[in-house]
Parts: sequence; structure tokens; C-alpha cells
Amino acid sequence: MRFVAAPALLAGAACFLLGASVVADAVVAGESPVPRIERGEFRPYPMDWKAEGAILVDHRRFLDAPAGKDGFIRVEKDRLVRPDGRRFRIWGVNICGPDCYPEKEAAGAIADDLARLGVNSVRFHHMDSTWGSLFDPKRNDTRALDPDRLDRLDYFIDQLAQRGIYANLNLNVGRNYKEGDGVRDWQYLGYGKSATYFNPRLIELQHEYARQLLTHRNPYRGREYRHDPAVVFIEIVNENSVLEGWVGGRLVGEDKPKPSTWSPLPTSYAEELTDLYNRWLAEKLPPEQLAAVRREASVGDDGRVPRLAPNQFKSASRVRFAAEAQFYMDVEHRFFEGMKRLLKDELGCQPLIIGTSDHNDSFAGFAHIKANMMFDVIDSHGYWEHPRLDGQTWIRNTPMVNDPLDSTVAQFARSPVAGKPFTISEVNHPFPHEFACEGFPILTAYALLHDWDGIYWFTWGRGRSQSPEEGIRRNGWFDFSNDPMKVVTVALCAAAWHRHDVRPADKTLVRSYSPDELIDTLRMERWKERPYFKQGFPRSASLRHALRFEFAETARREAFPPEANLAEIVSDTGEIHWRDADKKLGWVSVDTRQTQALIGFVGRGERKTTNLAIQLDNVFAAVTLTAADDRPIAQSQRLLLGTTAWSGNSGMKWADDRQLLLDHGTGPVLIERVTGEARLTGLAGVKAVRVTPLSPTGRAAKPASVVPTQHEGDRTVVRLSLGEPATCWYLIEIER
Repeated sequence: MRFVAAPALLAGAACFLLGASVVADAVVAGESPVPRIERGEFRPYPMDWKAEGAILVDHRRFLDAPAGKDGFIRVEKDRLVRPDGRRFRIWGVNICGPDCYPEKEAAGAIADDLARLGVNSVRFHHMDSTWGSLFDPKRNDTRALDPDRLDRLDYFIDQLAQRGIYANLNLNVGRNYKEGDGVRDWQYLGYGKSATYFNPRLIELQHEYARQLLTHRNPYRGREYRHDPAVVFIEIVNENSVLEGWVGGRLVGEDKPKPSTWSPLPTSYAEELTDLYNRWLAEKLPPEQLAAVRREASVGDDGRVPRLAPNQFKSASRVRFAAEAQFYMDVEHRFFEGMKRLLKDELGCQPLIIGTSDHNDSFAGFAHIKANMMFDVIDSHGYWEHPRLDGQTWIRNTPMVNDPLDSTVAQFARSPVAGKPFTISEVNHPFPHEFACEGFPILTAYALLHDWDGIYWFTWGRGRSQSPEEGIRRNGWFDFSNDPMKVVTVALCAAAWHRHDVRPADKTLVRSYSPDELIDTLRMERWKERPYFKQGFPRSASLRHALRFEFAETARREAFPPEANLAEIVSDTGEIHWRDADKKLGWVSVDTRQTQALIGFVGRGERKTTNLAIQLDNVFAAVTLTAADDRPIAQSQRLLLGTTAWSGNSGMKWADDRQLLLDHGTGPVLIERVTGEARLTGLAGVKAVRVTPLSPTGRAAKPASVVPTQHEGDRTVVRLSLGEPATCWYLIEIER
């Protein structure tokens, strides 16, 4: 994930206010990397999930309802397939904490909202967290499930399944232990990351929770979750790795009274881990190597060998560093073997299993991924410029189109393994990023190029449970169900995803890591070698070809293509071009028979694809044209045209660097009105064209209007004036 430390806030920093009819000024000059661009007019465009009127956009045709009707989703070779062998790709969302248990009166409507967007899976996340726990809050432990919330979860999962939406059940995510759990130093443990892999009591509690949840019989479905074909995945732990804790310096002993997500191990757990390490050394290392490690650590025959801190990695001998790395690899492997025995051998779980995610592109996670190879799917997380949230919101706030080699595409392409399905279960351009309109369409196109198996956008949020007046809720950096720009983009991209509009790459580059190389990657210069940790491997390769890696018995001599010129990077299919990043005016074009898009710095001049040409007044935008009836654009009778740019709350205030958010603002949500002209070209046999501006939920925002057409030979050109009324998309109906 892209994360940059925030500068200190200066008292009295200048700020910038966003209002309902304000035209954005240029960014204040200075050292800020945020581009100086002129914004268009901002107008209200609030999400109202309860609005009435006919819905004109509905992607439920892509869902095979009810979920699991023919049996379980399974793995065939390196892909997910349905029971009959047809390809299954996940177009999913995360739902977190209390949102996992909506009131029954709302559950069916939420399921309908998701189904119309083409969503076919929900990842149930943070069900064990204090802020939305499935555990009984009246108890002094976390060892019993709350019957009311469990009932609402059961009902919601059934409502989703009826509409063809599969469940992904997460086990250990954000469990905070209580005094009654019998957990040592529970008040210092927080989420217990890393400790959950090796402490017997924490492992015992994880097994207990898995048994409770997975053997629970959903009365609305008449099945236990372990035997329910509407459950596609069971995920064991979230963003948790002993190896990453080591490389990140979090395996030290420190007792923090108010631990955070990434707090260090408490002292007693660090001591426990050191004891385990020394027992492992005595059992696994040959006597001469053990003696060498003891000499290097300056301990006698009876002394404990201290574990290495990251600032000691470079000076440590190969023998000592490799021994400690292998110890952590064994810890992870043993934990996952125990969970696999529980889930598969004892409980007989039939859904597919995911161990955990490779979630940090600045950590060489390949040794960690190796422990996950015993499960069905490899998974990854990542965000473009994850905000810093320590009291105030700070975000780097730069456009990804200007940084293709560090894009979410390049980040995710590090993780897929040859021969295994690959999914992304968390990704977003989080609020308040001002260039977020680029994120979803770019990743969708390249994920299809790489032939990946699923994306879960993070996270849905409150949806219809929240009023439009709230806007994008406070602390809702990742929520998108009340961000009209992102909701519309999910709908626009859904058809392309389900139809596989972008062709898979013609070539797949496979790099390899031997056992020695796996260990060497753990002490490479993280910010220099990320995300592939493979000398000579071009970071632009992910924008040209599909990428995979494999585990090799010995190091191989590998030849890789040269780095691409940032002026233009072209996919080997010719359908995706990433241009002008060298000028810091990057833009991406996607050109297929059924979906075409122009994304990034596409204003102030003509940009075009085969059937779409635009001339915008806006500097930065994403314009997407896709067939709504699954025909080629040239023959389609129903097209969707998306025109998205900035979105955010009314009354937002920025510091003058446009990186520190001083005021989150409130509803109504505003969008930057995209104005100018779009031309549809090369259309065949057109008699008449009607255009309907749409509301965020796909209803008519204004009655349809007839648009004049021009003829060029046997083809038709349609000119569309954009921006009135303010909208993020249009339905174009063509009579032929």
C-alpha cells in the first residue's frame, strides 16, 4: 500500500473551503506534491438509496441466483470455477463491523442495492472487532456469540444468497481480548498480531471461535456455514504475519496501555517468542552452526540467543539471519497447518480457504506467501495513498496516473503465484483523495489483463442506513456507498468485469525465488527494491504483461525485458495505453469492443478511442463508455457513459498543502461537474438517439432528450453536450 508519513501540522495553517457552488482555485504554491490544477464547478449529487422511480441500470443478469444452487465454487488449475466448470470471477465489496448485521427490514433492500451493481460476493469483515462485534457484549470475555446479531447475520446472508451473492467469512480480524478470556496481559495485546500465530491460548481461542461460527446452523438456509455452498471463502487471519512483524520491528517487547492495530508485541509475548526461537535453534541447527550463532550473539552455551532487530539485519551473518528467518517461516507454517487440520479434517469445511493476505508491498512477502500455498487462493490488499489517521486526516493526495511504476497495478502484481487463483480483497483510493475517480476503472482494466479472479472493493459502509444529509461520514475514509462517484464507477466497471471485456495478456512473465532468495529478500532495501524484490525485474512489466511468480529449488538465471519509457506503456494486447506519466500529465486509455475509457489528465484537448472522443473543460476526469446490453459498442442499443471527476463533502477544509484535512465537512455530497463534449463515432444503422442523465442510483435525473445525429458514410456520429444537469453518468438509448 502507498503510505507516506505526514509533516507536522503548523498552528494556524491556511485552509481551503469547498462549497456547493465554488469553483476550485489552484493549489497554493510550495513544496506540496499535489498538482496545481483548476477544478470545475461543484454541485450537489447526493446518494439517496431510498429514492423512488424506475431504475434504469440493473446488472442482476450477471448473477446466477441463488448463490450455490449447483454446488460449491471450486478451483480448477489456476482459476475459480462454478460447479459446471464455467469461470467465476468475484466482483465484491467488504461489509464491516455493525454493518454485517442490518435490521431485517433493511437486509433485503441492501441485497438488492448490491445485486443491481453486479456485486456477487460480500466479504464479512471485522465481525470480531469491538466496534461491531459478533461476541456477546454482556460478557467479560469474547467466547460466546451474541444471539441477536448472529440471527441478523444469518438473515442477511440468506437475503444475499437468494440474489446470487456469495459470502466470504473472515475469522480473526480485530479481536480485542477481555479479562475473562484467560489471555495473558490482555490489556496490552490489542489485536495480538503475530502473537496469534504462536501463543497456545490465542490459538485455542481462534479454534473455538471457528468451531462456533462454522458449525452454527443458519435457520434461514437450513445449513451450517461449513457446509453452505453460498459461502465461497473462509479467511483465517487478516493482515497478519510474524515475518512482517519481524521486518517491521514489531516483535520487540513493549507494554502499551492503549495498543493500536500495529502495536509491538507485549513484553511477555516477546519473551515467549525468544524462548521458542532458542528451542528451535537447539532442535534444528547443526552443532557447528549453532555454535557460530552463539559466538556472533556473544552468548555462552547456556545463554539465550537474542532475536535480531531490523537495524541489525545488514550486519548479521548469513547463518544467523537465515536461521531466524526460517524460524518465523516455520511458526507461520505450523499455525496454518493447525488451522487447516481444524477446518478441513475436523470440521470438514467445504468452502474454499484463504490463509491471509499479502498486504504490504514494501515487505517482501514471498516467504509469507509460501506458508499460504497449502490453501486454495492467494490474496492481497493495497490502497493508493492510504491516509494517515492519527487524530487528523493526512493524505499524500497525488494522482496515480503520474506514477505508473508504483500504481496499485504494480503493487498487486507482486503477489500472484503460478498455478493459483488470485484475488484482491481490499483496495480503494480512500477519502479524501481528490483524484479518486482514476482508481476503480484503471485497476479493473489491468486486473482483467492479468486474468485475476476477484476484487472486493473496501468498503461498502452504511449505504441506505445513512441519510444523504450525512454525506461521506466522519471516519468513513474507506466507505463508498455514500460516495456517488465511486458507486457509479462500480456499476460502470461491473459489466466489463463480468463480460471479461479486456483480453488477458498475450504473455505471462514468471519470475522465481529459491529458498535462499526468499530469505535474502527479507533484508533488501525495502523502499528501493519494492514491490518485486528481484534485481533487474522491471516495475513496468505489470502494465505490459501478466505476472506470476513461483518457488524454485535453486536460483535461476532469468532474463527480463527492459524498463518501459514512461511516455507510453502499452499492454501486449494493445488494448490499454498508459501515457504521459513522464510529463506528470498521465492518462490511461482502454479500448475494447464493449468498453472504452479515458482516465486521468484528459481535459483541454481531444482524447479518443475507437468509438469515443472527448473534449472536456475539466483537467482531470474519468470518462467510460460501456455497452449496457452486452453488444459491441458500434451495434449496441443501450450504452452507459460515465463522466466522473472529484467528489466530496460540502464544507471540507484543507490546509494550504491540500494534504492535511482540517474539516471533514458534511452532506450533501458534491461532485465536480464534468462539462464539454463527448462524441460517439462509428455507430452502425442509427435512426434515433435518446439520452437520459442518471441519478447516483441509476434513476432518471431528468427526462430523456433526443440528440441529433450526423452521418459519415454508413456510420453515425452522436455529439453529446455534457454537464447539465450535474451527473456522473448517462443512459444512451439507440434506435436502429
